[in-house]
Amino acid sequence: MQSSFTEFLSAHLNEINAYLDTYFRHQTDSADIEQYLYAPLGHYSANAGKRHRPLICMLACRAVGGDWNRAATCAAAIEHFQTGALIHDDIADNGQLRRGEPCLHITEGEGIAINCGDYALMLVSAAVANDPDLDAPLKVRLIQELTAMTARTIEGQALDLGWVRDGRFDLSIEDYLAMATHKTAFYSGATPLACGAIIGGGNEEQISALRTFGLHTGLAFQIQDDLLNLVGKKEARNKDFRCDITEGKRTLVAVHALNYADDASHDELMDILTSGTTDPDRLDRAVQIFERTGAIAYAHSYSLDLTAHAKAALESVELDPQCEDLLLGMADFFVERLN
Repeated sequence: MQSSFTEFLSAHLNEINAYLDTYFRHQTDSADIEQYLYAPLGHYSANAGKRHRPLICMLACRAVGGDWNRAATCAAAIEHFQTGALIHDDIADNGQLRRGEPCLHITEGEGIAINCGDYALMLVSAAVANDPDLDAPLKVRLIQELTAMTARTIEGQALDLGWVRDGRFDLSIEDYLAMATHKTAFYSGATPLACGAIIGGGNEEQISALRTFGLHTGLAFQIQDDLLNLVGKKEARNKDFRCDITEGKRTLVAVHALNYADDASHDELMDILTSGTTDPDRLDRAVQIFERTGAIAYAHSYSLDLTAHAKAALESVELDPQCEDLLLGMADFFVERLN
């Protein structure tokens, strides 16, 4: 077992990537279907991050005494959901770049991209339903978990898209937190961990504690992701650095700044966020306003508070000690990525 969460992710990255790739390889004898579906979808899926979602699902299974490999299909299902959701999200947001590469709808066209996203979302239930090693009652419970996760994410996306459509910036911090919890925290933390614990035979207290832990860390992950887009040192080398400002995203930082800025700064920030600008000087100016209003410090502090609540959730249940250490390391990793 690796000594840190980052080492754990690195040690299993190639393994999980190879497994996920099997869902897109040798699925058809048709060269055209390969060209228009499996190849672009496989390429998009491969341009991933550290794969924490599937790997924490498998880790939770081990944490409650289960077989790590038994959680593989459910772990894959959650990553396929991430793939499909991001493809559709990029289209809805008119995104241009995803992890430094052109979005799928840019390279393949909107119709092909939508269809690829649909296939990835189909795999969410198919991966679990087709697993011969899971019994029928377990499959039903997992699919119920995955369906609930999908519903919550779509609800969060509805808020995000609706606010953009209606030009809404009159939002409270509580509005943002509700949106981000639904849109990100369930599928980035709560559901992967709960599903892993269910597969591993965990009791209801363990499942609940891991779900709560995942909900808090999943929200902290999103807040920190927003901060990385604004001030992350490594991200400054990426072409999509500060694209959240360009796209006028309603992040915790932006919402806080708009609520606490003086009139002149509020109007200037609104002008930047609604302009679609890519001018580095104007992006810098937005960040200056974020810093002056205390929004960046507030968001970082809030993510640290979430991490503390997440860790407290695990104190009342018994887990494999090494797995628990990795989960606690995960909580710290999510909020230390600015360094």
